[in-house]
Parts: sequence; structure tokens; C-alpha cells
Amino acid sequence: MPRWLSKVLTRITALAAACDVRFTLKALRESAGLELGLDEEDACEMLAQLTAEDSAGRVASAATGEWMYLFKPQVFETTLYVKVILRNNCVVVSFHEDEDGIDEDGA
Repeated sequence: MPRWLSKVLTRITALAAACDVRFTLKALRESAGLELGLDEEDACEMLAQLTAEDSAGRVASAATGEWMYLFKPQVFETTLYVKVILRNNCVVVSFHEDEDGIDEDGA
């Protein structure tokens, strides 16, 4: 496990458990397009249960230089692609079904 992952998971799960999560408009649109019927509360619950096995790495944002953490959790037999940024809270940038891990916007 990468050294940064434990600290990141601890912070994400704590923020999600406290519902201290924001969703970008893009992430809200993507989650609404899922056929899983997940709302923001469901997404927070899923984030609060992330594990090291769900991690798909991290990438630097081309726009801000911030680390974006990638996860591929399994929900109802569907693999999701979830990208978050940690600030004072947890910001969900992408939240959609995994399509070979490709997220074209780089945000």
C-alpha cells in the first residue's frame, strides 16, 4: 500500500461519515445517470466504507495541481469510478460507472 493511502482513506472516511462532502455539478449529473438509484447520502455512506482495495491511485489536477484520489468501489455488482479532492472537506469530482478507468476531463 502506498504511504499516502492510509492517511487519505482515514480522512475521506471520517469526512464522509460526518457528511462533510460536496459534489461538483459534474459528479451530481453522473450519479443521477446511474441506474443504481444512489443519492448523496448513499454516496457518503459508500465513501465512508472505502478500503485500500478500492484505491485506483492518484493523479494531479491539470487545473489546480491538487492531488485527486481515484477509487473503484463495487456497489450492487457495479464497479464505480469515483474521484475526490481533499480540501477542508471531501469534494467528489467524478462519480460514474467505471469505463476502463478513463475520465477524460482531467479535473
